Amino acid sequence: MARGSKTVIEEREKSKRIGALAALRPFLAPYALWVLGAGVALVLTASISLTIPIAVRRVVDNFNAGDVGLLDRYFTAALALAALLAVGTGLRYALVTRLGERVVADIRKAVFARVIGMSPSFYEKIMTGEVLSRITTDTTLILSVIGSSISVALRNVLIFGGGLVLMLFTSAKLTGLVLLIVPVVIVPILTLGRRLRVLSRENQDWIAQSSGSASEALLSVQAVQAFTHEEPTRGAFSNVTELSFDAARRRIRTRAAMTVIVIFLIFSGVVGVLWIGARDVRAGDMSAGDLVQFVIYSVMVAGSVAALSEIWGELQRAAGATERLMELLHAEDSVADPATPKTLAEPVKGAIAFEDVSFEYPSRPEIPALDHVDLSIAPGETVALVGPSGAGKTTIIQTLLRFYDPTAGRITLDGVDLADMQRDAFRRHMALVPQDPVIFAASARENIRFGRPDATDAEVEAAAKAAAAHDFITALPQGYDSPVGERGVMLSGGQKQRIAIARAILRDAPVLLLDEATSALDAESERAVQAAVDELSRSRTTIIVAHRLATVKKADRIVVMENGRIVAQGTHDALVAEGGLYARLARLQFTDGTVEA
Repeated sequence: MARGSKTVIEEREKSKRIGALAALRPFLAPYALWVLGAGVALVLTASISLTIPIAVRRVVDNFNAGDVGLLDRYFTAALALAALLAVGTGLRYALVTRLGERVVADIRKAVFARVIGMSPSFYEKIMTGEVLSRITTDTTLILSVIGSSISVALRNVLIFGGGLVLMLFTSAKLTGLVLLIVPVVIVPILTLGRRLRVLSRENQDWIAQSSGSASEALLSVQAVQAFTHEEPTRGAFSNVTELSFDAARRRIRTRAAMTVIVIFLIFSGVVGVLWIGARDVRAGDMSAGDLVQFVIYSVMVAGSVAALSEIWGELQRAAGATERLMELLHAEDSVADPATPKTLAEPVKGAIAFEDVSFEYPSRPEIPALDHVDLSIAPGETVALVGPSGAGKTTIIQTLLRFYDPTAGRITLDGVDLADMQRDAFRRHMALVPQDPVIFAASARENIRFGRPDATDAEVEAAAKAAAAHDFITALPQGYDSPVGERGVMLSGGQKQRIAIARAILRDAPVLLLDEATSALDAESERAVQAAVDELSRSRTTIIVAHRLATVKKADRIVVMENGRIVAQGTHDALVAEGGLYARLARLQFTDGTVEA
């Protein structure tokens, strides 16, 4: 609900016409043969459907004929037509349903491939739950349209057009009367259809809001329960869900009204036309078979119009869903790879330089996260970043990984500007241990192997031993193959952090980034992991973000940050002697009694 209702309303007003479905064309193009086959089956079934009334007319007009064999031949022909209609309909269903499933699978893959590569600034503007709603709920609507609605709509269009032509041949007089009804029917379809499109988009937006609210609450369920916030959270979700239901209720009411009006007008007109036709039969102006044929065509045409009015609502909803998916697919990313990327010279040394770098987060542009930062780190050097919360320490790592681009200055790796390289090209030379370790719903082994997918089991276990994780992993019920639950809920904070460290050790990258990597460890585990980190950092460039100064005393250089700026640099002893911010932080952490007093 962070987006606010104003933004949601603005998005709803962007709803385009039914032509938005044309955006699906690139996804249909690879399956042109399937589309062609479905089209042939469609034309075949529609043609057979339009032929059946002619056969019925022949039967009716020859019902009292003396030649019984002729009547048998007509019934045999009708049976053959029914068989062709059944086969054609089955073929059409198989082709369009398979086409729908295939196209929707491709759309889901394309949208996911796009959003998984979007920079974090993208997710500051849209909730993750809403993205998931678009990938699931909206694609389901498109599946319904491609796998059914479009095919049914085209079939009804053919029956409507063909039926009208054959009605004209059967009785021009009665057809003229029927055509007088058409404008009366089309007006409510167009006027209510416009309203239906807006309501459909609104309904989908509220569904996405509801999914986003639920996702946010469930991902933070421990915090919700710890602060006894269940009732307000239930209330917030209930409110959004009710708004979604209210939008759906208005959409259903509008669609129901359109259906009632259209069907009443159509069938009232048909009854009136039949009344006139019955009088013509009695007058001898047309045969009973002609009237029966005209009646069947009238019902077919009326049914097709009614079906099209129903399908129109589905197409409107699918058009809104397509718009929303295309918004994700064509979303502009604030961080983009260059058209002609540069490459790093092998082997990568790990020299890092921040050259007059300034940066503000998109969500708070008035507060500088980095303010004219100049920092050079030599290959193999271990640099610790310290300072109060909000000083810009983690931002250094985020901009180094190019999750964000600096608003001024540049960042280089081995002398090459990060903005001149593909992001995956330089990120594969970096290993990150975040403050809040990411653990996947897989086994302990697979979580560690995430650092290097081609690693052997022996390499995974060696990394776990180096990160002091081997003992607790082997104690799990299935050892390294034990599932650890969604987001690692079956592990303690320290265990999750050690798996994250093992993952970074396994990656064996020339640049190691540790963001409060030992913050969740007990004293014994911290000593074991610190020894592993010390050993690991000897052969690579290491940047350590830490609040606990005890973990960075051995760093080659300590960089002190405050308000996005570097205020001091040096060794632990030199900075303590200098008497600035670092000395104050050191007294707070290392002095007993006097500080708290």
